[in-house]
Amino acid sequence: MSETSDDTPRASRRLGGKVALLAALAIVVVAFFVFHGERYLTLDAVKANRDALLAFTNAHYAAALAIAFAVYVFATAFSLPGGLVLSLTMGFLFGRWVGTLLVVVAATIGATLVFIAARYLFADAARRRMGALGEKINAGFTENALFYLLFLRLVPLFPFFLVNLAPAFTTISVRTFVIGTLIGIIPGSFVFVNLGQTLGRIDSLSGLLSAETIAAFVLLGALALTPVVVRKMRSPRAEKA
Repeated sequence: MSETSDDTPRASRRLGGKVALLAALAIVVVAFFVFHGERYLTLDAVKANRDALLAFTNAHYAAALAIAFAVYVFATAFSLPGGLVLSLTMGFLFGRWVGTLLVVVAATIGATLVFIAARYLFADAARRRMGALGEKINAGFTENALFYLLFLRLVPLFPFFLVNLAPAFTTISVRTFVIGTLIGIIPGSFVFVNLGQTLGRIDSLSGLLSAETIAAFVLLGALALTPVVVRKMRSPRAEKA
């Protein structure tokens, strides 16, 4: 009886925490769009303010780095639109190397926050709802989680926010998620940050990547899955032996 009485308040607190977190997330996202925050994360807005941004960065480099880092983490953590524009802006303001480092670290932190929040809020209920099928999918993904995650991060066909959310419904470790994200987003981040150095000559976000660049990313993604393929090919042999 004491266990039941202890479990009830604990479950209530857990539910209350989930509701509070979900409400806070919803308030931030709604406020962002109500106050038209998306207009500041467009290519036109950045190009219109490029001289002011560059002047501030040159005059207050450390502060500019800190602000840019915080904005990128915030935008990623709340899955706000404009990640590509922010990556281009980092390249324009800080150059390819510092800009890439900033984007990779900030995006990894923001993605990890999304992953942890989604797991806390929805993972248990989602796995219960999916039942045996969900457990089978979870087992298959978790067994080779790092390689699958690298594939999803490297191939630019999967929305970044979706790859932040989907693994949360599996039982992969936070450490694996962080490593897979950190490594997997380096090539794409470098390409977009590098393009940002020519910000003044970019008129549209569409068509930024050439067919050759996309093919290279797909090849990298395929290479990331090589250990999984090799392992699956060896498994039947091991069973026969």
